[in-house]
Amino acid sequence: MQDYLKAHQTWLVDFYQQRNWYRFSPLIRLNFLSEELGELSRAVRTIELGRDHPGEKVKNDAEKRANLKEELADCFDQLLIICSKYEIEPEELMALSEAKFTKRFEND
Repeated sequence: MQDYLKAHQTWLVDFYQQRNWYRFSPLIRLNFLSEELGELSRAVRTIELGRDHPGEKVKNDAEKRANLKEELADCFDQLLIICSKYEIEPEELMALSEAKFTKRFEND
């Protein structure tokens, strides 16, 4: 998985650079991430509570799940770009997360 993660991040950075999107600072990227989190929130809300909004097409379960995956991917990609901007390997974050929780709950 780690090789696939690194390959995706490399592809993503190249894609953003080709479109001149990589130039945006981490602060601006954080704004983009906030926008994507809002879209993710709407996707989760649609699955969990439904939507009753005039003019919106009612989605079936497969469409709701596809939208959820799309929004998760968008958030994930913004995080990978922020990692790249600060030269932080995503694997470092996974290891840090595991170590933090292992230490925090080692007596459980």
